[in-house]
Amino acid sequence: MHETYWLKNVRLENGHSKENGAVTGTTTGLYDLLIENGTIVEIKTASSEMPHGAKQGGTESTKALPVLDARGLLALPSFIEKHCHLDKTLLGDRWRPVRPAPTIFERFEIEKNTLPKLATSMKHRAETLLGTLLQAGSTHVRTHVDIYPEAGLRHLEAIQEAIAAFEGKLSVEIVAFPQHGLIRTQSAGLVREALARGCGLIGGVDPATVDGDMERSLQQMMELAVEADADVDLHLHDGGSIGLQTIKRLAQLTEEAGWQGRVSISHAFALGDMEGREADETAQRLAELGITIITSVPIGRTIPPVPFLRAKGVPVAVGCDNIFDSWSPFGNGDILERAGRLAERFGYNTEQALADTIRLITGGRTPLDSDGRQAWPKPGDEASIVFAEASCSAEAVARRAKRPAVMYKGTVVSGSLERG
Repeated sequence: MHETYWLKNVRLENGHSKENGAVTGTTTGLYDLLIENGTIVEIKTASSEMPHGAKQGGTESTKALPVLDARGLLALPSFIEKHCHLDKTLLGDRWRPVRPAPTIFERFEIEKNTLPKLATSMKHRAETLLGTLLQAGSTHVRTHVDIYPEAGLRHLEAIQEAIAAFEGKLSVEIVAFPQHGLIRTQSAGLVREALARGCGLIGGVDPATVDGDMERSLQQMMELAVEADADVDLHLHDGGSIGLQTIKRLAQLTEEAGWQGRVSISHAFALGDMEGREADETAQRLAELGITIITSVPIGRTIPPVPFLRAKGVPVAVGCDNIFDSWSPFGNGDILERAGRLAERFGYNTEQALADTIRLITGGRTPLDSDGRQAWPKPGDEASIVFAEASCSAEAVARRAKRPAVMYKGTVVSGSLERG
């Protein structure tokens, strides 16, 4: 597309319909958006005539601008995939079931031995997954990349090559992820090198169980983060008292390092084991430090109490995690589907509750605020949009609406829109 054009007939949410004070639906209208250099610069009510001209340099242009017609599709903020593993996926390779593994350590070995023997390259499989994520509406991806002695930085190099093939279509942040144990595999040097070669975050896994030393593992992870000025995303499967102790100690280290707003905990199953005063105090601590909880909404086990955490001001996000790999044969890369699963899990079935679920996959962006006022898009916002076959965001979540097109910074990067 040209650098400046009109995006016509876009359906935007503009308010709530109410009955006896209760929200019963969402009102929408059709709008024309002026896009300039990947940014929304003007929004106006759609007209039957094709929009022409734009204010450029303070003068009215008489030249007709190009037009894309959304034909009434609902616009949603593009999605953020907060948890995936581009280096692990088997997408693009042949079908295979998951082999049983009694312990996490045996699972490590199965994966370690499987990936190098595949007929397809890691780059090819990662590109397949990136394309799948993009088609579902994710234009920003956080991927964890395994760092361990036998692999060195080969996984990182392959994933960086795959990401380069999607330049201009989405953005990616990489977590240097010592999955087999930062201390257990003595991988600090490799992680340090990965952080110097493009990883913006450092991860870790179950410091007490995998590394066998919660204190040393967390200390070393945070020291590497501070040294590299990197954010943190810890995978924590440990439940009960061990998991809660790990969360509390990480919170303390976050405060000591001044890393407020820069730490995430993925899974955090132990938060589902909290109750009473401990639950209130832990949630308050997480909120004060801006520690984000990322859940993949697994079925069949206790997960963090999302409604409780959000009510306490704790940042919460949703990610897909495993997408057909040595850990799970499931997963389709559709983050909207995963948000719908969360809504079902916690009984988010009203118009407002369903619509508000969108925040968990968009980094907090939402078409309407809690008072029903239009919150997105606004002039100055990046033109990264998911176009959905839905009447409103609540329907999009509940019905996992089809998405005929995805736009990133003003460019259609998946599907298509009609040219005017």
